[in-house]
Amino acid sequence: MRTRPLFALLAAGTLLAGCGGSGAADDAGGGSAAATEDGGLTGTLTVFAAASLTDVFEGFAEQLEEENPALEVQISFAGSSSLAGQLEQGAPADVFASADEAQMARLEDAGLVDAADVFARNPLMLAVPVENPQGIVLPEGGAGIPSLTALITADMTVAVCAPEVPCGAAAAEVLDAAGLSDAPDTYEDDVRAVLTKVQLGEVDAGLVYVSDVHSAGDSILAYAFSESSRAVNSYPVGVLADAPNPEAAQAFVDLVLSDAGQQALADAGFQPPS
Repeated sequence: MRTRPLFALLAAGTLLAGCGGSGAADDAGGGSAAATEDGGLTGTLTVFAAASLTDVFEGFAEQLEEENPALEVQISFAGSSSLAGQLEQGAPADVFASADEAQMARLEDAGLVDAADVFARNPLMLAVPVENPQGIVLPEGGAGIPSLTALITADMTVAVCAPEVPCGAAAAEVLDAAGLSDAPDTYEDDVRAVLTKVQLGEVDAGLVYVSDVHSAGDSILAYAFSESSRAVNSYPVGVLADAPNPEAAQAFVDLVLSDAGQQALADAGFQPPS
């Protein structure tokens, strides 16, 4: 369930950058936790996380597993709304990390998460294929960050996340602010699906997070735009109230919130939580 996609070449503007515990599970890889004799974590830790967290959370999982050889970390990456829906339907998990506060509030209201902490923020950028088929031309003079209206033209095919997904809600907000609410041609399940369409040249442009631009490396070009400040998503993380492996879950959350975790997030393009 854990995957690793790929520092992106920024074609214009400035990048809007921001920069453990113990427990265990039974032999089947789940259930209640119990520490090993040396105090290490054991069993299975199941994390549900927004797709945009793929790369950095993979690193956190590997670190916990290296520090706790008897622990296996399984992470499901998808759109936050989809993951929240699965948890509401009873899917077993220990940790939920959402790409916006609305999906976490949904679980808190249902009593599925006791408390959550915002650990990062993430603005959007406009990604285009390296070939740049539409030949985006920045405003003359190149001063300042351009508006989306200067980047998206009527003949471009544009991909965004579905409206119910945090990246889709943010995309709708920035497009509305630019007077481009009718610009999207395709709606994807999560931000990594948008990124993939851009990388494959299946669309002329897509709205993705700054962190996705980092992960894509030189496989895309990316442009900052002035409206992005209208919708900067905050990412909360929390332990599920009925987590099968609560001590390992808290260790994962503690790692995310730690100085080292925050540095890893900053290196991946995420902004600090405040």
